[in-house]
Amino acid sequence: MTETAQQPEERGRTLEKGTSPAGNGTSGRRAPLGDPATRGRTTIADGVVEKIAGLAARDVEGVHALGSGVSRGFGAVRDRVPGGRSVTRGVRAEVGEVQAALDLDIVVDYGVSIVAVAHGVRENVIAAVERMTGLEVIEVNIAVGDVKLPDDTDEDDQEQRVQ
Repeated sequence: MTETAQQPEERGRTLEKGTSPAGNGTSGRRAPLGDPATRGRTTIADGVVEKIAGLAARDVEGVHALGSGVSRGFGAVRDRVPGGRSVTRGVRAEVGEVQAALDLDIVVDYGVSIVAVAHGVRENVIAAVERMTGLEVIEVNIAVGDVKLPDDTDEDDQEQRVQ
């Protein structure tokens, strides 16, 4: 989701040589255009919001990993490739002009309150996305796909031990 700068003629106005953007025919002098923050549009890609949300969710105590079993399996292979680690695994975002909706697949540690972890993830993700992007987060849907047992070993633990 990228945006390109529009040329003046694409915006319905043609600037002729020797005229100012205000169209008053005087070169060198500009009429006030208003607040600079209102000139143009900022577009935020879905992947940017997914990264922010993924990092914010991982910061919550009780979240062992993000992603379903299948995506974690593929992710373990991808993580072994240099530069292949994905912070967006298990996170999907739908971003509009002023709002965003997120879906997260998480794995929780055994013994934690799933309700409390989900509440913490929602709070942390909403705060991070809204603070960093200015978008209004309208929903954060969380699917708990697994529980990490204390004596289970998985690809993430094995990889950390190897490094």
